[in-house]
Amino acid sequence: MLGTKLEFSTAYHTQKDVLAERMIQTMEDILRRHSTTGKTPALVEKGWNPLLPVDHFKKNLLTIHPTAKDFHEMWKRAYDKASKCIAEAREYNKQRWDKSHMQPDFKEGDQVLVSTLNFNNIKRPKKMRDSFVGPFNIIKLLGKNAVEVKLTEEFSRKHPVFPVSLVKPYFQSEEDKFPSRKKNPTPPKIVEVEESPGPVKEIIKVRNIRLNGKDQRQYFIRFKHQTADKDKWLAEDAIPHGNFHLRSSRASRRTENSHQ
Repeated sequence: MLGTKLEFSTAYHTQKDVLAERMIQTMEDILRRHSTTGKTPALVEKGWNPLLPVDHFKKNLLTIHPTAKDFHEMWKRAYDKASKCIAEAREYNKQRWDKSHMQPDFKEGDQVLVSTLNFNNIKRPKKMRDSFVGPFNIIKLLGKNAVEVKLTEEFSRKHPVFPVSLVKPYFQSEEDKFPSRKKNPTPPKIVEVEESPGPVKEIIKVRNIRLNGKDQRQYFIRFKHQTADKDKWLAEDAIPHGNFHLRSSRASRRTENSHQ
């Protein structure tokens, strides 16, 4: 259509038409100089754009096949339907989320329940523990995302500041409808976990005792960097890294028995 002819030489230098190479270099320079104007070089320099090959075709001769037109209309309807469904799903999900995640309007002095999600020292299995404990009074509002509450004595070792995502309003039960329900649920007891004196040095001896109606095996433990008065009897599950030390102790006893 344009009267061009391709003449390849090698893969590293495919052009052989020197005139075309020079024209391309000139066009690159012209386009670079006129790229900031957003207009073609011909329009800037001459005031008109040259005709393209497609401009030589008469527009009234270009017709669209009926099948292509039907396909375009079908695709347009499917696209509009998909866009509408996506927008409706987005709005539905937003309403569902906002319904269960409304920002609570807390005030100082309000009673709230606190989630036990991060309460690791409650003496109760995780399945059986209460999801929320309280009620506690709000002492201070720390912005819109956190509150400070007045904890009871059982939870005095916990930090009193909680995010609003772990706090919910407390509504007192109506006595006439729920006469057997307690007004204030008793919070669970906090178990004081005794810190270990340090890493285990050796297991000195073993004993079997009866504790709470059950047989229990205990081990007399000596700790590293501690004196003998710090030795204590511990159950197997209370020994730090108990599996490792118990295997070592059993292996040493078997060695002693084999030498006797």
